[in-house]
Amino acid sequence: MTMKSTRRAAVFGAALVAGSLAFGAAAQAQSTLRVVQHGNLTILDPIQTTAYVTRNHGYLIYDTLFAADEKFEIKPQMVDKYEVSADKLTWTFTLRDGLEWHDGQPVKAEDCAASLTRWSKRDAMGQKLFDFVKELKVVNDKTFQLILKEPYGLVLDSLGKPSSNTPFMMPKRIAETDAFQQIKEYVGSGPFIYQTAQSKPGDKHVYLKNPKYKPRSEPASALAGGKVVKVDRLELIEMPDTQTQANALLAGEIDIVEAPPHDLLPVLSKDRNIVLDDWNPLGHVFVIRFNHAVKPFDNPKVRLAALYAINQEDYLKATVGDAKYYKVCGAAFICGTPNGTEKGSEILIKSNFEKSKELLKEAGYDGTPIVLMQSTTLAILTNTAPVTKALLEKGGFKVEMQSMDWQTLVTRRTKKDPADKGGWNVFHTYSVSADAINPISNAYFVAADGKQWFGWPIDPEMEKLRDSYARETDPVKQKDLAEKVQLRALETGQFGWIGQWYGPGARRANITGWLKAPVPVFWNIEKSGK
Repeated sequence: MTMKSTRRAAVFGAALVAGSLAFGAAAQAQSTLRVVQHGNLTILDPIQTTAYVTRNHGYLIYDTLFAADEKFEIKPQMVDKYEVSADKLTWTFTLRDGLEWHDGQPVKAEDCAASLTRWSKRDAMGQKLFDFVKELKVVNDKTFQLILKEPYGLVLDSLGKPSSNTPFMMPKRIAETDAFQQIKEYVGSGPFIYQTAQSKPGDKHVYLKNPKYKPRSEPASALAGGKVVKVDRLELIEMPDTQTQANALLAGEIDIVEAPPHDLLPVLSKDRNIVLDDWNPLGHVFVIRFNHAVKPFDNPKVRLAALYAINQEDYLKATVGDAKYYKVCGAAFICGTPNGTEKGSEILIKSNFEKSKELLKEAGYDGTPIVLMQSTTLAILTNTAPVTKALLEKGGFKVEMQSMDWQTLVTRRTKKDPADKGGWNVFHTYSVSADAINPISNAYFVAADGKQWFGWPIDPEMEKLRDSYARETDPVKQKDLAEKVQLRALETGQFGWIGQWYGPGARRANITGWLKAPVPVFWNIEKSGK
């Protein structure tokens, strides 16, 4: 090497060091929000699964045509303006200016049409909406139309559906993926950009602020309004052990725990650096789901026998404990909401083991153990299955409880095989109450062959009632139809709703701006100091 080249190398080396220091300082100055969700994120396609961790990921990188504000009123989001024809059959939507995919391409109406089509094949509200759609027509790059066969009262409610499956918009080439196959690209137009190379499932998922995102001008309100990102980087940390989560939050190693277990809330509340934040005031509802496709729950008397054995408060005491965070409620569509009625729900409130045994005898139940899947990694669900095992055994069932992590359960619940061949008979889940407030958004009520959520009930009478609700615009008549839907589900033992519960998230005191919404969203959040 010559002296000249040596000097060049030294200068280059010094520049590289200086550049590295500058980069290090810049990286240090960046604000990073570190969040632990209620479970690990393994599926990144929000149309492929109803898992809430995947829905949360969707809200980070995708956007929606409409969105629900904190009053649950549906507001335009990607849409600039819309019109409805006098006969209520043609809905015309025009997109906002300046919408851009993360790869730099403009958002077009054809992208939205493809996204809605894919969503409609998996989501309960999407399926029902598209039952009424005659044509989805792209007019030009910014405008598309929904042309209906007959008037439908839930068009905007469907397009602005807040939770799983949310109608997120994707580029056409991605949205054309079969709805029953997972997408392989994660390109959206939302406020964050997913960093595939920096993410490692089981460890963390990384998102950067989208510098080209154009928020709406309205103030942020739940899922609507301006999605203004106030941090540079977001990391979703995978940390399944709840005690570890609490310790990390107390030590300042993470900023937010979405759903700390109720038994740790007193500990967290005593630390002046921790704030408990009730980000979802409408709460959640527990569900028991039967597999109608295989014995013995293909028999409605067996399903009813299980419901007669149920006692809501047993679940709520075992999972939540503190009565200020739960509510015994027989309303399928949530107590305190327009469709909330407890008519006919006594079967879910107090156990009647003799009636359960009587129905099992009438059904000819032969004592074959039913397979009850228990999730061990979602703290809020861990104790539901043991309660069910105890109650069903008192009601005359034999129960084999099989424990597994939530992701294994989510995979296994898709199988229609008999329980002794890798399938299942019963499991528990929960929904945010916002998903459950009417017979169309509440996926557990779908009973049309090929369109049902896992459990696969088939009931033409239920589908007639849901269709009637979808057509009705009078709130009084809607409530009457919702009550009939509830009574029909109880009559056939379609599934059970087993109590409402509430639970705050926990954040460091230097984290502010966490919006109240049925989804934990991370725009609008600011981080000051350490």
